Amino acid sequence: MDRTELLRKIKEEVVGLKESPLCQERVKNKVFPVVGEGSHTAKIMFIGEAPGKNEAETGRPFCGASGRILDELLASAEIKREDVYITNIVKDRPPFNRDPLPEEIRIYGPFLDRQIDIVQPKALATLGRFSMAYIMQNFGLDKQLAPISKLHGKVFEAQASYGPIKIIPLYHPAVAVYHGGNTENLKKDFRVLQQFI
Repeated sequence: MDRTELLRKIKEEVVGLKESPLCQERVKNKVFPVVGEGSHTAKIMFIGEAPGKNEAETGRPFCGASGRILDELLASAEIKREDVYITNIVKDRPPFNRDPLPEEIRIYGPFLDRQIDIVQPKALATLGRFSMAYIMQNFGLDKQLAPISKLHGKVFEAQASYGPIKIIPLYHPAVAVYHGGNTENLKKDFRVLQQFI
């Protein structure tokens, strides 16, 4: 199977998922899971935490206020959105945009692991502390974990199933939405990604 087929299979599995209470919320609210979008041969994969209201209504990742900031950050680093792959750990929206629970991360994490293996990016750019912690632990970087304020914009080397990979923790774009003064710091961090294009 090619990458497109393999990713489509993940989407079907997420749509049919019954194990997570978030699926019942999805059905009740008549919204969509947000599985991921972008290039299936992307060199950079962005990993957020969970979809928000706009994302659940459209089925697209980062399409609300945070998405506009993400687009601005990508443009500032001369990276085209269509050249990257964007997803979240948790594929269904937690109620009231609360933080994802450990149990939800456990249920949805394996889908993300498979997406990484299928797309085979050179770099994983984590957006926010939950995706940073999940990815760093999964790639054996537990001992280097620290608050995101200390790790953002740094490049960590790790090994994926298909070869070497770099992990770059980044602040979630929502930081710029709620704390406007951080945009320049975010842009500086995003420039680190240019080497992977």
